[in-house]
Amino acid sequence: MLRIGLLGCGNIGHILAQNAEGFVVSAVYDKVPERARDLATTCHAKACDTFGDFLNADIDLVVEAASVAAAREHAREVLRHKKDIVIMSVGALTDTAFKDELVATARTTGTKIHIPSGAIFGLDNLKIGQISPIKKLLLVTTKSPQSLGLKTTKKERIFSGKAHECIKSYPKNVNVSIALGLAAGQDADVELWVDPAAERNVHEIYFEGSFGETYIRVTNLPSPDNPATSYLAALSILSLLKNLDSPLVIGT
Repeated sequence: MLRIGLLGCGNIGHILAQNAEGFVVSAVYDKVPERARDLATTCHAKACDTFGDFLNADIDLVVEAASVAAAREHAREVLRHKKDIVIMSVGALTDTAFKDELVATARTTGTKIHIPSGAIFGLDNLKIGQISPIKKLLLVTTKSPQSLGLKTTKKERIFSGKAHECIKSYPKNVNVSIALGLAAGQDADVELWVDPAAERNVHEIYFEGSFGETYIRVTNLPSPDNPATSYLAALSILSLLKNLDSPLVIGT
């Protein structure tokens, strides 16, 4: 049974712990110790007061479900301790030097860095862009003014540019675009729209290349216990963990 360590004990951490199938949560850590102790009680895991204790716990793989800052601070040490890692806050990998260092560390230690599909579909198929020329890779995201911390009475585009540029102004809204770019092997173009009529986050992906063209539209429902979290994002981690040790590999 795969033994998981949860780095981050918020809403996604609780969803993973409550729906563990094919793995067991053995240890949990959060910068707020009370959160770790609360989750540990729920899933009968070890609550670690320090990150060092967490790394030395009886775990095979770490799931980062905390923040971009947490991923940047702790991912290297996880790999250096020869443990695989799932990075949910993929926005951390906009720093090319940091990403390259993580990949080099994983190669040296024989470990793996897993990036879940998150709040979209089709990420595995986008990897064909790494071997076949891409003509267009565009993400159009539409969100409510409240989710972006804005006040407006009309639908308008508030950003147009590359994914690595979007993080400078909207650091909480880049995970999907960065995941697209990593899969396809090139920086994605991004349009971010605000719409007072939007009740849910909508991601539209336009992908064109020598294979043809694809359009994917995803309308996200929020997590039942936290409207700020995409339920699909949490489910994508559960799916990844459930199939990690399966002898049958589906998709690219």
